[in-house]
Amino acid sequence: MRRWAVTILLALGVILGYVDRTNISIALAAVDFRTFFHLTDTERGLLSSSFFWTYTALQIPMGLLVDRYGVRIPLAVGFALWCLVGAATSMTTTFSQLLACRLLLGIAESVAWPAGFSWIRSNISEKDRGMATGIFVSSSKWGPAAGAALASWLISDYGWRWMFLLLGLGGLIWLIPFLLFVRDTPRVVRTGGAMEVSEVPLKYLMKTPQIWGTLIGTFCYNYFLFYSLTWMPAYFVERRHLSLNNMGIFSFFSFAGSATMAIGAGWVADRMIERGRDAVNVRRWFTIAGLVCASSEVIGALSSSNRIAIFFAVFSMTGLGLATANYWALTQALVPGTGGGRLAGLQNTALNLAGIVAPVVTGWLKEVSGGYLLPMQAIWVVLLIGIAAYAFLIRERLAWHTLRPEIAATS
Repeated sequence: MRRWAVTILLALGVILGYVDRTNISIALAAVDFRTFFHLTDTERGLLSSSFFWTYTALQIPMGLLVDRYGVRIPLAVGFALWCLVGAATSMTTTFSQLLACRLLLGIAESVAWPAGFSWIRSNISEKDRGMATGIFVSSSKWGPAAGAALASWLISDYGWRWMFLLLGLGGLIWLIPFLLFVRDTPRVVRTGGAMEVSEVPLKYLMKTPQIWGTLIGTFCYNYFLFYSLTWMPAYFVERRHLSLNNMGIFSFFSFAGSATMAIGAGWVADRMIERGRDAVNVRRWFTIAGLVCASSEVIGALSSSNRIAIFFAVFSMTGLGLATANYWALTQALVPGTGGGRLAGLQNTALNLAGIVAPVVTGWLKEVSGGYLLPMQAIWVVLLIGIAAYAFLIRERLAWHTLRPEIAATS
């Protein structure tokens, strides 16, 4: 029960992080915020992307840091800093100050995912890992769901400055239970026989089709996700003419549906594996199914009906939840024994490259085409590439000899 309680606590921490990283998207949909900073569509895309410039660059270093020093102190320090930076955004008066806050927020939050996945890998067995991963990664959907509703309400009633201040400082409360209850698990080092897989340099992992399939698929999954995080609120307001509050409601249901599906799909996949199904195949097909459902977003984009567009916006995000827990757990199943922070950092780098690319490309395509249709058609193409990566590059676990032939030959 303690392990599950800590898993939920880690997920709550990431929820608060996502609230702080995505509330800018709600602000960018508000007329007074855009007017105050005189923002163009391209600048809106840059602001949405800038968080990921520093966040992505630090994923692998933070993974190595967590593998070396544990989860507790690095995550506590990072969490405190990102809450303070989130609150400091309320005091910005220029575009450059706003951009600086987003870059600092990316630095502070970069430890969250490597720390969470490292803890799960060290404390949760394979038969329960899909459920635990589902709870943890669903935070990436519960956070935007809560953030959209809270930020919309706070901006409408109190203004954008109070929104950033209250959401930033309010998160500091989480540090109390985290520091009281979370302890680092001593690292278990296997002795004898072959070298621990965690000692394999990244260059050997990067020579395998499974890892490349994982990284390509991760990028494609998250290209769609980061469009939804950064531009979907504006799409609801500008293209579908919803009020700010109604936009917050539909955004909430989109991400809440995805989070709920992620937990359920993770649990079902665990039960299938427990009954003897191959872990790689089970998690791979759940991931492919999620990407197929997500690709239905383009149907809404092509429709002139607001009801159809909103339905497919919610359906596509909810369906994506089939992949959410399983594409992360799939990576851990592909390379058993690998250092959790290192592997999470590598995959999270691909994830957040999508966070850099998707907002900027969406803003540029919207500006040159004059609407949202072309950006959403680009999403459909990217998702098809992701489906192909999981279908053709990932078929089985990585064999030891494919990672380090010369060691396998002598062990």
